[in-house]
Amino acid sequence: MSNNEELIRQIVEQVLSERNRRPDVKSDDCATCVGCGHCVSQRPDASMKIADAGANRLAATIGIGKDIDTRLAQMIDHTLLKQNATAKEVEQLCGEAMEYGFCTVCINPTHIERCRNLLAGSPVKVCTVIGFPLGANTTASKVFEARDAEQMGADEIDMVVNIGALKDGELDFIRDDIASVVQATSKDIITKVILENAFLTTEEKIRGCLMAKAARADFVKTSTGFGPSGATLEDVALMRYVVGQELGVKAAGGIRDTAQALKMMQAGATRIGASASVKIVSGTSGA
Repeated sequence: MSNNEELIRQIVEQVLSERNRRPDVKSDDCATCVGCGHCVSQRPDASMKIADAGANRLAATIGIGKDIDTRLAQMIDHTLLKQNATAKEVEQLCGEAMEYGFCTVCINPTHIERCRNLLAGSPVKVCTVIGFPLGANTTASKVFEARDAEQMGADEIDMVVNIGALKDGELDFIRDDIASVVQATSKDIITKVILENAFLTTEEKIRGCLMAKAARADFVKTSTGFGPSGATLEDVALMRYVVGQELGVKAAGGIRDTAQALKMMQAGATRIGASASVKIVSGTSGA
């Protein structure tokens, strides 16, 4: 893995150099905006940066606090992953997904068939989770879960990387673990790799992104939502920098309103995972 290690070293140096050249964000308050260049609401041209980052389904005219273009909804995985989710809540999730036009519903595997039936005839896809939320399952069990999920009707799977192995630097294992899941399903299934960044150093995040890319996954994802913290702008920007335009970047965990979602997209996210999806697309704030 010496070539990968050298690439990692070069990327870390480049990322740190780029970070040092960035202007500081002066304020998150539109009323006191001083033209920092990071605000989508006050800077219409800034929305072009979102498209440049790969969010080709996001309109350049989206604004904060206004009616949200349906293309924003099409970039959201409407999520319900709590262990005590009821059938009624799953039905509500699917109803909201169809009403607002979300990209997918993201649910635990036990709800795949119910969601597939509820969403029949709609463009909303079914996303489920594999090796969730710890990632410490064996590769064989993740492969079984992935195949089972596809047979039940899942269109996308979000798999958790083996976090301990990543921290131990077992890059061959990480790459093969991801590749085994990717290869276990048909080419139409989208695979997202959850790194759980809250547990990782910058170098480990870079390694995880590189291994996901080497394993031919479709996305890298920031968080499960069950870790000590969720998505950050810095992590999304780092992940986008490492994977380039070849992979998607999903920001998940703690995104509760329109402003947060748009900032994540400006940083490079092409998919948002959220349980507060309705608040995000309606322009209301959420706790």
